[in-house]
Amino acid sequence: MLSREPGLRGIWIALAFCAAFCAACTRDAGNGARPQEDAASADAAEGSVTISGDDRDAAGLTWPVPAVEATEENAAELRRRATAALSEGRLHEDADAAIPIYLALSTLPDHARFAEAGLQRALPRVLARGDEALTGADEDIEALRRAAQLAAVARTVDAEDAAVVDFLQRLDLAERVRALNEAGEKALAAGTLGETGGGALAAFREALELHPRQPRARQGMAAVESALIRRAEDAAQAADFELAQRWLAHAAEVRPDEGMETVTDALARVAQLRATRVTRLRDLGIAALPKFGGVDLARRHLVEMLRIARPGDPAAAELRERIDLAVHYGLYAPGQVFTDALQTGGRGPQMAVVPHGAFTMGAADGERDASDYERPAHPIRFGRGFGMSIREITVGEFRRFIAATGHRTRAERRGFSMVYDERSGNFVRRSGVGWHSDYLGVPADDGLPVLHVSARDAQAYVEWLAEQTGRRYRLPSEAEFEYALRAGGSGRYPWGDGPPSPGQANTTGANDRSPAGRTWANAFPDYGDGHWGPAPVGSMAANSWGLHDLDGNVSEWVADCWHHSYRRAPKDGSAWVNPGCRDQVIRGGSWASSPAQTRSAWRAPASVDTTNARIGFRVVRDL
Repeated sequence: MLSREPGLRGIWIALAFCAAFCAACTRDAGNGARPQEDAASADAAEGSVTISGDDRDAAGLTWPVPAVEATEENAAELRRRATAALSEGRLHEDADAAIPIYLALSTLPDHARFAEAGLQRALPRVLARGDEALTGADEDIEALRRAAQLAAVARTVDAEDAAVVDFLQRLDLAERVRALNEAGEKALAAGTLGETGGGALAAFREALELHPRQPRARQGMAAVESALIRRAEDAAQAADFELAQRWLAHAAEVRPDEGMETVTDALARVAQLRATRVTRLRDLGIAALPKFGGVDLARRHLVEMLRIARPGDPAAAELRERIDLAVHYGLYAPGQVFTDALQTGGRGPQMAVVPHGAFTMGAADGERDASDYERPAHPIRFGRGFGMSIREITVGEFRRFIAATGHRTRAERRGFSMVYDERSGNFVRRSGVGWHSDYLGVPADDGLPVLHVSARDAQAYVEWLAEQTGRRYRLPSEAEFEYALRAGGSGRYPWGDGPPSPGQANTTGANDRSPAGRTWANAFPDYGDGHWGPAPVGSMAANSWGLHDLDGNVSEWVADCWHHSYRRAPKDGSAWVNPGCRDQVIRGGSWASSPAQTRSAWRAPASVDTTNARIGFRVVRDL
């Protein structure tokens, strides 16, 4: 027999249900909810949920049964209508629904058994709909309200039924978990993460205690972890690495079983930010040393490095050593040739001291074949000499770097580079080509200039060379390259205004022939150098400063980022660099360059990842 009046157990269940439904009501705007700031602070403080006692919600705690008048005269008609409504799935919505009619019929003694049997058939359907609504209740407040309404219907039908009791308990749990999740999300949005107690963490943790592995609460925990990691990275960006470590320590405690990979990745990023910052300070300090007042500025950079670097950081030690070297400047003479010892044994590239002095950089007004990229011509003065490698870096020299570091070049990682195709006379993409290949893509002799290297590969080499020698090796600036290429001259070409003399440059000559008998369509007339493709370094005559192949053989990477003119270019000859630039400058003609591209002022842009059979590099060193 189904009871219409709940007993003591039913009253207890009703109270539990009232608490659950009130919790949902307290969060509805305009329904007696606390002000947002009070709710956020209270919920975030301890991750708790406050149950409202507002009587305006009381009407939603019970089901107002639609009125159905049942008499002996209309009982048969009501029975027919109830059976039809149940069959059609109209359970409780209005006075024509099955349950209101069954409840009315239950007041007539002759029809009570029929009514109770109908209610027994309707109740599982109500609970099934309630279960369906409960499934989406965590993300959809309307689904939660439908579940609550169906719970009220089920309680009216039979508050003591075990399935009804179970559903009411699950509804209560869903509401508590939802309220905790909302409190956690509100605290998270307000930035109250709760890393030291309370806040979003406490709310999400309590939700997971009630419902382990509940998706929304788990997402909330992951969001708290991400917020802590963001704070750590923001602190690292501001160079406060001690604070960054504290935030990461808190992040590691949020999801110790699931989030360690994320935190470990963040630790690596912060470490990289620290290393980048330290390296940048080192580079700024080293770059400052040749300039007026640079020692004092470098010392200030060193103080900042020591503040953020880990004890014994080699970059800080390097800058300290460079400052000492600048203070106690070693004596060199213009044209002096020297090499530096490598820690791994052997010597670095052979260097020549380029004398200090001044020149006019860029193309003169009216120069034939010149472009606006090469203007305006402007004066540059070097108050201090520098060392420049006498020859381009060779395959053998680059091989030593690869063996020592295991560096993988861009061409190797990409799997191809651009080579000269003898059959077509064009440059084509070919797989398996790298630094160890010549201009055709076959294995190169150690004495040839290294090809198929990107600007980043060249930069990696000079950084290794600096580490090996304890000296500041780098790519030349564009101004240094043109200054050394001109070597005191001011002509259209490094050797003057006409074609080169025999043996002066490996460039395009009308007398050159490829192995298949090809000739250049645009070349210096009546000139031949005996090479089709790069020649072994130093094969051509040195210029007046003892430097080989600055024009011809291969074009070369320099340190500058590409700019469309020299307006606002540095006046001291330093590299014009924008952090993160994607295009750098190449200078100097190559074995396959036209006469226009062999001019002293010629310059061109190339992506930092470019590799081909025409570009190599050389290095300079600060003295």
